[in-house]
Amino acid sequence: AAATAVVTQDLLLNVCMDAKHHKTEPGPEGQLYGQCVLWKDNACCTANTSLEAHQDQSYLYNFNWDHCGAMPEKCKRHFIQDMCLYECSPNLGPWIDQADTSWRKERIRDVPLCQEDCEQWWEDCQDAITCKVNWHKGWNWTTGTNQCPKGAMCQKFKFVFPTAAALCEQIWSGSYRYTSHHRGSGRCIQMWFDPTQGNPNVVVAQYYT
Repeated sequence: AAATAVVTQDLLLNVCMDAKHHKTEPGPEGQLYGQCVLWKDNACCTANTSLEAHQDQSYLYNFNWDHCGAMPEKCKRHFIQDMCLYECSPNLGPWIDQADTSWRKERIRDVPLCQEDCEQWWEDCQDAITCKVNWHKGWNWTTGTNQCPKGAMCQKFKFVFPTAAALCEQIWSGSYRYTSHHRGSGRCIQMWFDPTQGNPNVVVAQYYT
């Protein structure tokens, strides 16, 4: 049983989820683009995925950030970072869960996000505008890209998501969990980090396995 436990643990510590664009296993990826470069030493995303993560309405998901008018750049960078973490991080194993969608077999759930990462995201996005709380479902896709469903009102994030916790926990249907843990505590996942200091999320995955 002990041997099985060790194998299971290793599987959780350096792994790519079975989803739309992920590599089957993590490895170095020298040409990662822009904000995704943090993961170049060990990544679940390809260089091309990292490039597409920065495009408005990229072919990755045909998702339109500007569904209620242009999203401010300072806000958009958090969504790009969130996508880089999701596509590239090999340290999300403990939170991988089965997904019930046609386009992916696995998703993440309740990833404990560092307080600063969540607060800063909310801070920089409070004046951005959206019409939905949960961006995973309920859009009108008839044009091939997401549009607000009929009757949904466009309003500022601060009214749609009254707190940082509401934003982080609700926008991707529970993919993240707001925590009071701080960056560098080894208890929470950082969306942002300084790659010259190594990847702080490695020890976090170890702690939670």
